[in-house]
Amino acid sequence: MRRNNNNKQKSARGNKRNPRLLSPSSPPQVNLPQLTHSVRLRFTVTAAAVQTAITFTNLLETIIFAATATVPYRVFQAVKIRRVQAWAVPVIGGVSTIQLEFSGVTAGLVGDQAIHTDTSMGVQPAHVSAKPSARSLAADFQVASAANAFVLSCPAGTVVDLELSFRGQFNVGDACANAGAAMTAGATYLRGMDGLALAATNFPPAITAAFSA
Repeated sequence: MRRNNNNKQKSARGNKRNPRLLSPSSPPQVNLPQLTHSVRLRFTVTAAAVQTAITFTNLLETIIFAATATVPYRVFQAVKIRRVQAWAVPVIGGVSTIQLEFSGVTAGLVGDQAIHTDTSMGVQPAHVSAKPSARSLAADFQVASAANAFVLSCPAGTVVDLELSFRGQFNVGDACANAGAAMTAGATYLRGMDGLALAATNFPPAITAAFSA
């Protein structure tokens, strides 16, 4: 009986030494590849926002590429929010307030109904740092739609950082809702947090204008 056990142990050791005996009979499963990108985008607020809704379409049109000089397309087809942060310029002798809510609603997915808010006093800027709850639309990947990703109220001069994850698919072409002007075909650009071109947005990206369209 002891001899048989020794034979089994030798056989097992032999299999480990010869990986061909353990290899699968066919290649492993490979899913269709996707373009993925996680990024932190910074925007500035040029005019006070009062209950301004930012939709998933808006977020997907923050990163675009030019098909022609006037026709932009979305680079990605789905987006989710990891975190939103905002800093409001303090008002000496007064107050400034930021209010943020992940208000996207669909049956069974209404989020936590929390309103994230902060008010500055003196020289300290108001600061909100918020993640969407697991039950909100913004916490999972969403395709382009008019559903609210979040709603923001803040004064002019506020700086907003969006931590986003994107996914793209091959053989899909989604034209943006708003046309561009004087773009270079094939180039990629950034747009405002509301998906509008640089000339029209109140939430421009905080970068050199040459990278925006």
